[in-house]
Amino acid sequence: MKLAFLGLGVMGFPMAGHLAKAGHEVTVYNRTAAKTKAWTEQHKGAAKATPAEAAAGAEIVFTCVGNDDDVRQVVLGEQGALSGMDKGALLVDHTTASAELARELDAAAKAKGFGFLDAPVSGGQAGAQNGALTVMVGGDAESFARAEPVMKHYGRAVTHMGAAGNGQLTKMVNQIMIAGLVQALSEGLNFAVRAGLDAQKAAQVIAKGAAQSWQLENRYQTILDDKFDFGFAVDWMRKDLAICLAEARRNKSPLPVTALVDQFYQRVQERDGGRWDTSSLFHLLAHP
Repeated sequence: MKLAFLGLGVMGFPMAGHLAKAGHEVTVYNRTAAKTKAWTEQHKGAAKATPAEAAAGAEIVFTCVGNDDDVRQVVLGEQGALSGMDKGALLVDHTTASAELARELDAAAKAKGFGFLDAPVSGGQAGAQNGALTVMVGGDAESFARAEPVMKHYGRAVTHMGAAGNGQLTKMVNQIMIAGLVQALSEGLNFAVRAGLDAQKAAQVIAKGAAQSWQLENRYQTILDDKFDFGFAVDWMRKDLAICLAEARRNKSPLPVTALVDQFYQRVQERDGGRWDTSSLFHLLAHP
């Protein structure tokens, strides 16, 4: 297929790469020219100077940028994707953004004769590089059926969650759960250290029981090594949690633990840890 991929960050770069490796004709766009050059040198594909130019002629246009405002600029701006797409094309947004934005884009796309899917992902940079992401998709069933085989090049689980916006709402559930899990993991490991246990051994034992989780198995060693450069950055997590908390205010869902953990992440930022990964909550406990 002829595809466009807009946004070559830590997630988009390898995701677009999987599409090119699968034999699709991929045209990319990125605001930073150096990233675009690096991608085209590594993968077979073309690059364009604007989202509109990249989207021209593409059957599916994928976006993966930073936040709601970035998506609006790349999709709805004067040189945005919608101004260059051909009728009948499909827009798929992989950005973690608000459900409100997803519904806005769905309406804008349909008004111009395009399909739309909100399709945030989970699995981090490693998942993107390994083609093992979880993709949560909102939008109509026909658009999902068109895009699913393509998204499977980088998604081990690609699931249709219903109407536009439901992909983003599902990603919010994911981030709410991760916030609590990482705080509990940090507290438990800090407790083990201060209790005089072999914390590494304790984590290995616990990982075989009811407290097992991906976070425990993949982060306990780096946490105990006091190293926090192995995943999703605190700055981005706070962006996501702000979306979760705003949506919770709208649908009247109490999120007391999430709100508290968001404050802890703010304290990590105040320690110049905004680029540390989310497991850096441990640093607050180990180095009060």
